Amino acid sequence: MSQNQNNRQKGFTLIEIIAVLVILGILAAVAVPKFVSLQKEARKKAASGLIASIQSALSMKYAEELLKNNGDTNASWNALPADNTCDDLVSLDGYDGYTAACSGGGSSNVITITVTTPDGENITGNFTNPNS
Repeated sequence: MSQNQNNRQKGFTLIEIIAVLVILGILAAVAVPKFVSLQKEARKKAASGLIASIQSALSMKYAEELLKNNGDTNASWNALPADNTCDDLVSLDGYDGYTAACSGGGSSNVITITVTTPDGENITGNFTNPNS
């Protein structure tokens, strides 16, 4: 009789398997939306990092132009890239699907930097003329 009991103890019952599947389904239903939300937030933060990188590159370019123009702030500001050319300042390697564009500069004292994420969301930042 003890041998017959040992045979019945092997494996899981159908109710146990269904209970585990229900628990896994509930966990998946809760975790998947949070994961998608985290991905979107990570893309936004990457875009913000790219904006900061472009701002830094514009600052370095402005300093370089100040040296070339013997401290002439207007000439240096006007020499900064604007109107969709700011993506030349930084490498977009590792930023697959991201695009960067600038607008303003020249007579405007602000260059607006717009980075578009792979999701199509636009994140913006500004680089202001240091002498304004």
